[in-house]
Amino acid sequence: MTRRPPPPEEFLPRETRPHLGGRKATGDKLTSTYDLVEEMDYLYVRVVKAINLPPKDLTGGCDPYVQVKLGNYMGTTHHIPMISNPEWSQVFAFSKERSQGSELEVIVKDKDVMMNEFIGRVLFEVHDVPKRVPPDGPLAAQWYRLEDRNGNKLMGELMLAVWWGTQADEAFPEAWHSDAATFGDVNGLANIRSKVYLSPKLWYLRVNVIEAQDLMPSDMTRPPDVFVKALLGNKALRTRCCMSKSINPMWNEDLMFVAAEPFEEPLILSVEDRVAPNKDEVLGRCAIALQHVERRFDHKTPETMWFNLEKHIITPEGDKKEVRIASRIHLRLCLEGGYHVLDESTHYSSDLRPTAKELWKSPTGVLEVGILNAEGLLPMKTRDGMATTDAYCVAKYGQKWVRTRTIIDSFSPKWNEQYTWEVFDPCTVITIGIFDNCHLHLADRAGRIRDSRIGKIRIRLSTLESDRVYTHSYPLLVLHPNGVKKMGEIQLAVRFTCSSLLNMMSMYSQPLLPKMHYVYPLSITQLDSLRHQATQIVSMRLGRAEPPLRKEAVEYMLDVGSHMWSVRRSKANFTRIMGVLGGLIAVGKWCDQICNWKNPVNTVLIHILFLVLVFYPGLILPTIFIYLFLIGIWYYRFRPRHPPHMDTLLSCADDSHPDELGEEFDTFPTSCPVDILRMRYDRLRSIAGRIQTVVGDLATLGERLQSLLSWREPRATAVFVIFCLVAAIVLIVTPFQVIALFTGFYVLRHPRFRHKLPSVPLNFFRRLPARTDCML
Repeated sequence: MTRRPPPPEEFLPRETRPHLGGRKATGDKLTSTYDLVEEMDYLYVRVVKAINLPPKDLTGGCDPYVQVKLGNYMGTTHHIPMISNPEWSQVFAFSKERSQGSELEVIVKDKDVMMNEFIGRVLFEVHDVPKRVPPDGPLAAQWYRLEDRNGNKLMGELMLAVWWGTQADEAFPEAWHSDAATFGDVNGLANIRSKVYLSPKLWYLRVNVIEAQDLMPSDMTRPPDVFVKALLGNKALRTRCCMSKSINPMWNEDLMFVAAEPFEEPLILSVEDRVAPNKDEVLGRCAIALQHVERRFDHKTPETMWFNLEKHIITPEGDKKEVRIASRIHLRLCLEGGYHVLDESTHYSSDLRPTAKELWKSPTGVLEVGILNAEGLLPMKTRDGMATTDAYCVAKYGQKWVRTRTIIDSFSPKWNEQYTWEVFDPCTVITIGIFDNCHLHLADRAGRIRDSRIGKIRIRLSTLESDRVYTHSYPLLVLHPNGVKKMGEIQLAVRFTCSSLLNMMSMYSQPLLPKMHYVYPLSITQLDSLRHQATQIVSMRLGRAEPPLRKEAVEYMLDVGSHMWSVRRSKANFTRIMGVLGGLIAVGKWCDQICNWKNPVNTVLIHILFLVLVFYPGLILPTIFIYLFLIGIWYYRFRPRHPPHMDTLLSCADDSHPDELGEEFDTFPTSCPVDILRMRYDRLRSIAGRIQTVVGDLATLGERLQSLLSWREPRATAVFVIFCLVAAIVLIVTPFQVIALFTGFYVLRHPRFRHKLPSVPLNFFRRLPARTDCML
């Protein structure tokens, strides 16, 4: 098998050597917990409140707000109407790298329709501002007397706190940054701030519908065709129609939902009668609050419960009235805490713990990620006639999501933010995505605009060495309808620290998923439906946070839609299979060369090794394991130096036909014209035909093996049974070494003693019957 060419150099990660904050501690350079990012100095200004501001309006009041100016950068608080003792409690952060002024000016102004009027100001010399380094406590705010532009004292005082700090300061996430100086929408500043989110705690809700009693259909002359419909939120499931067609139907059928804490919505069950096609009559319903449902942590069967059904009756006045009836329904309800609720792709899971916290094990390590910067980002949109990009990062591992602040109008943004996660299983993946913020202005918040995807990377923790800091720049590769495209690079610093090597190594002997997935496994169809419910709940909950983590970003991070059909993915998976089988194919070719004496020296050496193993069979297994050990030691010098990254060649993204990519990016249901659909359907039929042929050939091999003893072919089975008897007698009376010796020399015989026709055992096997004769 030919070796695949390496991917292009620009598509590979490259190791970098950034100056991280914790690598030095000289002079006044103090280390901090932010040791995986480059230290960035900020001038922080906390504007707390003011008192005794002079009136400026004709009404005798003022509408004060504060401007904070440093060089060419200016931040503004919100204004508070008609008050002389306002409170703002806002923080401003000016980057030392960008600021050029030597004076910090804090100006209090009165907002007016025509022109904002000056009230007073406070001046600070930048070089006199004190420096604060965590874990020192926050700097206390002080009162400062307002001055006019000539330095004369005025009426009114302003409470401020001014200090030099870094991104490790607790005020950093909530501050207005000078990076956003061109962003004038003060009310939308929340859309650009960094934030940490927690996924909602998800449970599987199992509803076992057993039976119902004393139903009262409206037409007693007709046998009822009854089923149960369950509704939780916007997800509805239903049982099959009862076959007994009685007023006491039985189902004993499970319905599975995903429920999220806090349980705000009840489970609504309705028993309905199919009175006509597309027409159902509600015979009764009940609402069950999930707060009172039993929580199950193992496979013990929960208790059953009876619930009374109620029915809505339309009064003559047109009102709906709930009436209690004698009907009731028998259920077995439980919240499954022993399963892990799958909301990610199973190949890229970042969390495999069960829902119930009582079943969690102690963490095995800590993951620290420093999101440093990005370089060479492409323009994603136009604003004021200029191409621009407003980039932010999202990282997801376990239940914790993080979002960096948005860097406004920059193709080389610098975040330098560090985040930490507890690791419970090293065989998990962290996903980091980068997006363009398209929701910076009020006019863009109507839901018409979606944040654009710039790219994402994945890092599997088990591929990282413990306690090593990986500093790499990863290319951001995105597949577009016209092919793969590099959108830029993102630089990260990653460190996985193992707290207990023994606990981590013991994880490799344990099942990947919790015990309940193996004791009471869920079907593939159930898992697909439940994963869809889970992703919808997570995207909805995170979309309601402030700032919202929007649906398009959540779905991109969770790989929603990755299961859709794609010719490119099918070819890529075939390439992966051939890569796995390549080793076996190579061994088979090597054995064929040995048996056919292509290299006589090697064949003679194999004869000698074969004789040694025949007369000393106890050396067979040790020889195999020593050979594997030597191969492992030899491959150590070729071990990967970088974490694995997206492989465009393996993904078949560099040589896919444009129409194949167009099909992959098509909507579902499709929006293509009929002629293109016909062409794609014919192509799909041809590919599926080849797949079905391969699957059929594999099934034929298995059925021929089964037919050896099934007597479907009496003569062949009789021959095989007699052969087994003769072989057993020969093996009993003949030493094993003699049998092995003759077998080995027969296999390794010289080509002049070989025939070109297939061997007798192969001919016998190919003549065995398969079940293809029974297929239409």
